[in-house]
Amino acid sequence: MNHIERFRERRFGMFVHWGIYALAARNEWMRNREKTTDADYRRYFDRFDPDLYDPAAWVAQAEAAGMRYGVITAKHHDGFCLWDTDSTDFTVSRTARGRDLIGPFLAALRERDMGAGLYYSLIDWHHPQFPIDGLHPLRDTPEANAGRDIAVYRDYLHAQVRDLLTRYGRVDQLFLDFSYVGHVHEGEVVWGGKGAADWGSAELLATVRDLQPEILVNDRLDIPGDIVTPEQYQPSAPMTVDGRPVLWEACQTLNGSWGYDRENRDFKSVGMLLRMLVDTVAKDGNLLLNVGPNARGEIDPASAGILRGIGCWMRLHQRSIYGAGPSDYAAPPDCRYTQRGDRLYLHLFAWPFDAVHLPGLADRLEYAQFLHDGSEIQHEVVDPDRPAYATSSGGQPRGTVTLLLPVQPPDVEIPVIEIFLRS
Repeated sequence: MNHIERFRERRFGMFVHWGIYALAARNEWMRNREKTTDADYRRYFDRFDPDLYDPAAWVAQAEAAGMRYGVITAKHHDGFCLWDTDSTDFTVSRTARGRDLIGPFLAALRERDMGAGLYYSLIDWHHPQFPIDGLHPLRDTPEANAGRDIAVYRDYLHAQVRDLLTRYGRVDQLFLDFSYVGHVHEGEVVWGGKGAADWGSAELLATVRDLQPEILVNDRLDIPGDIVTPEQYQPSAPMTVDGRPVLWEACQTLNGSWGYDRENRDFKSVGMLLRMLVDTVAKDGNLLLNVGPNARGEIDPASAGILRGIGCWMRLHQRSIYGAGPSDYAAPPDCRYTQRGDRLYLHLFAWPFDAVHLPGLADRLEYAQFLHDGSEIQHEVVDPDRPAYATSSGGQPRGTVTLLLPVQPPDVEIPVIEIFLRS
């Protein structure tokens, strides 16, 4: 199995946004929103001491939720580095914690045979040579731009990526974030936006591929990458570029915030998140679902509870997710198909009365069962010579298979019917 096949096989991963912004507990963009100066932001650096950090526990929670890979923020837009880098003093090794936080997480993933990925922000609001722009916390003081040189910062960026990709062994995925030439933020085009020329994207990508030939890189360098990454929305169809299918990964949060946000209780339900996962796989994508650990290094109880709820469903229904993808059959209303070989999986987002009708399967359906308990589901094939009032399949076209369902749905978030197809 090559690296692309492994990525598709895994289908579901954990995104981790973590940094000193967890102390503020007001979202990872708080420095931008509050226009916080370096001096004011320093108080979070001085007090960062995640004494309860247990990467093995995070990975165990991910695995129990059915996640098969993880991606962690080595550096976010604030510039704080969670690994022991020599290129800056703004690193975890200079905090009270005093030691690398990235390596242990990647090691914990590998111990459970899960994919290990890194996020790295191209943006850096702390670096003194990063030119101020319309997203920078100091955007109201453009005179502070005097003497700043993007070329100096670019060398720093490349050196840090090289460090990350040579320090930890094999890395499966690199999520670089983000380019914003012409980017619209809060209704206005961001002035001073940066892209491929600023990052030296072509050179950087060549370095990444030289260091890690099988790594998958996302699409945010302002040049094509390996993975398209829709963020905080669900595509209406399988993603394409220039009309051709592409590898893609939906990036989603539990509550709209990537970093820890203490007052944000707008959590998506377990059912909604599972529908997003199923919908993604049905469109040949992966789902990277985020958690934002708190300042002491724990995943908050609400997030942990959601992960457990997802895991309860995944334990019984993982066959419809791992290694599965889209089907050529058109799913009935309020349903999604995923398919793996000769197994077709019908996910019922809404429970119908008495029956569900499946066009085009009359000559293919061999057997059907609920996936959660393996119990048989009886079916009938439309016979156009029978009166419509005498059959559950009345009004359906020839070739339709009708699955006969109980009145009450199974006690699972999304009922799944496993259909065995004849060759």
